[in-house]
Amino acid sequence: MKPAVRFPVSTTLLRRLTYANIVANVAIVVTGGAVRLTASGLGCPTWPRCTDESYTTTAEMGVHGVIEFGNRLLTFAVGIIALATLLAVLLHRPRRRGLLPLAVAVFLGIPAQAVLGGITVLTDLNPWVVGLHFLASMLVIAAAYALWQRAKDPDGPVVAVVPAPLRTLARITTAVSAAVLVIGTWVTGSGPHAGDHGAARNGLDPETISQVHADSVFLLIGLSVALVFAFRAVGAARAYRAALVLVAVELGQGLIGFVQYFTDLPAVLVGAHMLGSCLVLLATLSVQWSTRERQPVAPAPAPPSTPAVEPVAANA
Repeated sequence: MKPAVRFPVSTTLLRRLTYANIVANVAIVVTGGAVRLTASGLGCPTWPRCTDESYTTTAEMGVHGVIEFGNRLLTFAVGIIALATLLAVLLHRPRRRGLLPLAVAVFLGIPAQAVLGGITVLTDLNPWVVGLHFLASMLVIAAAYALWQRAKDPDGPVVAVVPAPLRTLARITTAVSAAVLVIGTWVTGSGPHAGDHGAARNGLDPETISQVHADSVFLLIGLSVALVFAFRAVGAARAYRAALVLVAVELGQGLIGFVQYFTDLPAVLVGAHMLGSCLVLLATLSVQWSTRERQPVAPAPAPPSTPAVEPVAANA
C-alpha cells in the first residue's frame, strides 16, 4: 500500500500553477525583447557573471546594465514557478499520466534557456544564436501549454472530435505557424534592432526576407480561415471557436507587422509583435488541442451482490 501524501496538492492549485508557467514564459520573452530593443543586449558584457569582477550590474554600466541584469533575475522567478509546478505534479494525487514528463521538460527548459542566453552574450549577440534563443523560448511555451491542458483534462482515453482530414489540416497549419516563427527570426536578424549598436546582422536582405515572411503569414491566415469554415461545416463548435480566435490573433499580429514595417520598426511595435508571436503560437496550439478531447474514465461497475440465502428448516 502506497503511503499517503503529507502535503496533497489540489487540482485547482495545479491548474493555476501550470497557467502561471505559461504567463511567466511569455513575460520573459517580452522582457528579453525589451533588452534587445533598448540596445541593452551587452549591458552585462559577459556570462555567467555580469562583469569579469561582479555577478551583478555596477553603477558604471548605467541603465543598459540594469535592464540586462534585471532580465537575468527574472529567469530565476520563472524557474521558481516551474519548480513549484514540478513539485505540485509530484504531490498531486491521483497523478495524471503525462504530467510529470511535461513538468520536467518545462523546468529543465529554464536553465537551458539561461545557457542559450549566455551564449548569445559570449558570441556578441550573433543574430543566428539570438534567433535560436527565441525559438527555444517558443518550445518551452509550447511545453507549458501542453502541461496546462493536461492538467485540465480528465485522465481518460483521447478521442478525435473532427474527421481525419481536418486533423491533418490542423497539423499542417501548426507546421506553417512554426515556419512563420522561424522566418520571423531571420527578419529580426536582418533588421536594425540588434541588441547592441555594434552587433552583427545575418546578412540577409531585409526587404526580401520580409516579403518571404509576409507570404508565409498569408499562407497561415488562409489555412486558418479554411479551418474556421471546415470546423463549422462538421459542427465542431469548440474547434470552430478556437480557429476563430486564431484568425483574430493572426490578423492583429499581421496588422502590427505591416505598421511596424512601414514606420521603420519603432521599438514599441516590435515589442508588441514579439508578444503577438507568443499569442499566435498559443492560439495555434489551442486549435490543435480542440481537434481531440480526453474522456473521463468510466467508474468500474460494482460487483453483483449475492442474494442472501434463507436457511431451510430441517424436516422433522
